[in-house]
Amino acid sequence: MTLNSEQRGVLRIGTRGSRLALIQADSVRSALLAAHPEWRAPGAIEIVEIRTTGDREQDRRLADIGGKGLFTKEIEDALADRRIDMAVHSMKDVETYLRPGMAIAALLPREDPRDVLIAKTASSISELPRGAVLGTASLRRQSQVLAQRPDLKVRLLRGNVETRLAKLADGQADATLLALAGLKRLGLDPLPGTPLSADDILPAPGQGAIGIEIRADDADLEALLAAVDHAPTRLAVEAERACLAALDGSCRTPIAVYAEPADIGGDRWRIRALLALPDGSEIHRIEDHADAAAAVMMGAELGRRLKAKVGAAFLARLETS
Repeated sequence: MTLNSEQRGVLRIGTRGSRLALIQADSVRSALLAAHPEWRAPGAIEIVEIRTTGDREQDRRLADIGGKGLFTKEIEDALADRRIDMAVHSMKDVETYLRPGMAIAALLPREDPRDVLIAKTASSISELPRGAVLGTASLRRQSQVLAQRPDLKVRLLRGNVETRLAKLADGQADATLLALAGLKRLGLDPLPGTPLSADDILPAPGQGAIGIEIRADDADLEALLAAVDHAPTRLAVEAERACLAALDGSCRTPIAVYAEPADIGGDRWRIRALLALPDGSEIHRIEDHADAAAAVMMGAELGRRLKAKVGAAFLARLETS
């Protein structure tokens, strides 16, 4: 028997309060209503805004104030305290290991995971003027751009999408990189920049994917969410996060991982991973293919192989960079 609103009461969806985060939370509500029409009564599904430390602290890198978990901590606190029933996250913001007692119950279909270069006078990294200032808070983006253009300067640029675009317009940087998924969800058409291929800038693990986190013991809600879980997205994100876990990476480590179908049917998968020094002076790549059933295991294996490939000396340099 399917759980209904009379049995459960109001379903509360916790999310950050940015316009993009609210759009993502509303997409979860819409997916639930499409799959479960019995929840369409007014007020049956409520969106709860939660302000996170990551949103409040905008003048320092996440690495310096506690890591990307600062975008999820307060939301997970609300979930643990039963003030909300589920949390909606951008999966690239979710820490490598979930808090005990929590689970990702569903993932919506993944949006395009590529990055977009936004610059006044360039449509590619090679076209940026010599010595141009790249505004970013992402070591992953910074390292890959500097590997191609070591002459560029990097300046910290944080905030939501609108804030970063405004800072760019104000001249605080000559260029920046933003996730294409967020720009598309915000309805920015035409795009304010040029999408870059994964060959140019490999995406972050989970980029473009929306995850729904619940308490692991909430079997009724898990069953309800099963109808909106997108299997190919789950496979990709789990493979990428398995690689991330094997690399034991943090937000201080420039890591990129991307898993994608290698054929039309999705029977074979291609997984690519990258580990770099923040200044782009050294960058290591690895990739392999696996059947869908073994993609997650391959993700973990690639992480172990990449860690062995770079060696202890490189990892030590990462710790002090």
